[in-house]
Amino acid sequence: MPSPLKGFTDADVPDQSGKCFIVTGANTGLGYEITRVLAVRGARVLLACRDPVKAEQAMTRLKTLAPQADLAFLPLDLSDLPSIQAAARQATGEPRLDALINNAGVMTPPLMRTQQGFELQWGVNHLGSFALTALLLPKLGETPGARVVTTSSLAHRGASIDWEDLNAERRYSRMKRYGASKLANALFFFELDRRLRATGSKVMAVGCHPGIAATELGRFMGPMKVFGPMVGWLLNTAQKGAWPALQAATAIVKPGAYYGPTGLGEARGASGEASRSAQAQDPVMARRLWEQSISMTGIDPGLPPAP
Repeated sequence: MPSPLKGFTDADVPDQSGKCFIVTGANTGLGYEITRVLAVRGARVLLACRDPVKAEQAMTRLKTLAPQADLAFLPLDLSDLPSIQAAARQATGEPRLDALINNAGVMTPPLMRTQQGFELQWGVNHLGSFALTALLLPKLGETPGARVVTTSSLAHRGASIDWEDLNAERRYSRMKRYGASKLANALFFFELDRRLRATGSKVMAVGCHPGIAATELGRFMGPMKVFGPMVGWLLNTAQKGAWPALQAATAIVKPGAYYGPTGLGEARGASGEASRSAQAQDPVMARRLWEQSISMTGIDPGLPPAP
């Protein structure tokens, strides 16, 4: 294991032969880099993506790096609940599932809605991941030590959730809604961990964030896009931004812990334990989010509240 001072990088990912992972948004950015490392280490990886062409292109690139890579396309549109249900049914047919890495997301788009009418960032970043996780928990529970890794963001700090206007019917601020969705991610894995442990489940819930990484996630940020290459030089590349998710998914970690870059205010560098806002660990807010998510999606993970 890496020393605490050194931190965790992709070089510390142990052999993953015989294991199976789902990575959402695996065709580009952080998801691609997570998939690349797992595949090189011998894992079977299901690339959970919307676009079959982009998924095939990603798998072709990955095969040039690791000819023996065990890869498969898992059709998944996190903005559509029937697509999420179909993906979960397909994944349940795998012999085993060791980890679901909830990586995919959207950042600061114009006001848009999912197929079921949810505000897009809330619907994709939180509700989609919540629903997919809920549907896959029984399969994950078949493998001792299986994990759910949920990606939050530095943007969760100082964020708030507008409980009276979750679908942005009254107002819409791109960045505020993004922050709300990332706070929801943090609250979700916090509450998931509490409920899993209370029921004695074999599944572990862990969180992570990539720091500030140069990826396609910021494609809606207008003039800020020109600074992407500079951000990648000064802060994290997508390759380095993948390290916290890889640590959360493959290293010896604490249940319910949160991992992220350890340098420059958690914006860059090797991965280690990260800090969360007090709000992201509020059990009352976390339970409210859980119940609201069931109400909105109609999908219940079936885990009773923690004491």
